[in-house]
Amino acid sequence: MMGAGREQIAGETTRKMSQATRVRDEQVARSGPAPLPGVFGRVAEWPRRARQFLRETRNQMRLVTWPGGREVYSTTIVVVVTVAFFALFFWIVDGGFSYAGQWVLTHFGQH
Repeated sequence: MMGAGREQIAGETTRKMSQATRVRDEQVARSGPAPLPGVFGRVAEWPRRARQFLRETRNQMRLVTWPGGREVYSTTIVVVVTVAFFALFFWIVDGGFSYAGQWVLTHFGQH
């Protein structure tokens, strides 16, 4: 029984690899003329890569689930309250350490 599961996984892996190879071969076939060597190749390839990047970015942005106005408002309130809390907390802690440091210096600083 376990052998059948392994065979199925191996077959599926082989199928995915052959599909990936096919896709890569199709991309190579569509890529056009042979690339230029070195710096010239990178410069000549820039417009195609820029278009591809922008196309992929646009496709990914379509997949984003944007928050609604109410959700943005509520999370903004949470952030503002949290920042205010920690600002107050660190202001108090800083004042305490400052007071303690002054106290130590006044009582033990002079011989």
